[in-house]
Amino acid sequence: MPQSRIADKPTIIPDGVELSVDGQTIKIKGKNGELSLNLPEYLEVDRDNNELMIKTKEGVVKRSSDEKRLKALRGTFTSHVRNMIKGVTEGYKKELEIAGIGYRAQLQGKNLILNIGYSNPVEFPVPEGITIEVPQPTIVVVKGIDKYKVGEVAARIRSLRKVNVYSGKGIKYVGESVLRKEGKKV
Repeated sequence: MPQSRIADKPTIIPDGVELSVDGQTIKIKGKNGELSLNLPEYLEVDRDNNELMIKTKEGVVKRSSDEKRLKALRGTFTSHVRNMIKGVTEGYKKELEIAGIGYRAQLQGKNLILNIGYSNPVEFPVPEGITIEVPQPTIVVVKGIDKYKVGEVAARIRSLRKVNVYSGKGIKYVGESVLRKEGKKV
């Protein structure tokens, strides 16, 4: 059976991380928090001391198209487990930059208040499990242990005011390059 390049290599469980498998549920607990993942019924976990492998259950593969799909899923779920381990040990963060005259951000309790060129400030409620910091009025830092959730919240904040390609005003990721266009010529 052809193997997945990601799922072929065992996932190392570092010290300070507790991993428990209960049926099809994997729970990972570390210094930053706890995450869980439900595996499909055709995948199983093979654990040996501090190494973890996700394998296909016996008798599931009926034809070659099943084999290809299961190989891809093994790699996907292995990546999810590795991201969860990194999340509970180190955590994830995304930084956003706000550009424009008078554009700024501030925290008020559990809400992020953004002045981004609309007639009223935009209130963005901070979701559970995510922390938002505003070290400068033009920088917003989104932190958390769930990679997917951090990326989703950062993308939702960014979508409130995408960068205008003519003026350069808006919200973008730190380090993101925006292709600027030249305005009309008269």
